[in-house]
Amino acid sequence: MTAQQAFWIDGRSDRERVRYSGVSHYSERVWENIGEFEGVWGDIAPVAFACAAWRIATPPLTSPGFVRWHRRILSASCDRNTWDGSLTAHVTIVSPPPAALTVSRDWWRDRGWRDWPEIFGQFVEPAEQDLAKVPYLRPTLVVDAPVPLDDLPPAPDGPADDLAETAHRALVVLVRELNDLLAPVVTQLEQGPR
Repeated sequence: MTAQQAFWIDGRSDRERVRYSGVSHYSERVWENIGEFEGVWGDIAPVAFACAAWRIATPPLTSPGFVRWHRRILSASCDRNTWDGSLTAHVTIVSPPPAALTVSRDWWRDRGWRDWPEIFGQFVEPAEQDLAKVPYLRPTLVVDAPVPLDDLPPAPDGPADDLAETAHRALVVLVRELNDLLAPVVTQLEQGPR
């Protein structure tokens, strides 16, 4: 079984999109969106800082994202769990219909049900004109999962010269941990039932 990557950092696109720093478009975005780090400076836990770094690296703050994801992943965010302060990832993944709906088409009733439309391999929402003609059943999986904090860099005490580098290190850890968690799920969905 060849594993699919669920998430990756798009360093090539990042270098191509540099405007004025000459180093990294993501670094520029970090400084342009410094307000995302408001309230996290010097935090004893690295969670809020890592989540701010993630927001800046993903759509809509950076489009296309510095952190990219598999075509089945529709959205990916993270936040601090209010119960214990841990980091929780929230990911929505395109899924095939559940087995209960594929065993029989009795529920179909000749209505012409469609699933996820695709354009150039990307799952997209159906156009309004298509919604006026046929019903769509677009299954998704909603993943809410804890992310280990062990390797996340500590939150800086304030905006220092190495801010973008520290944010980048947080992204590397988040991408690694999310791949560890979700790459097997994405791989299984791509391969289908066995």
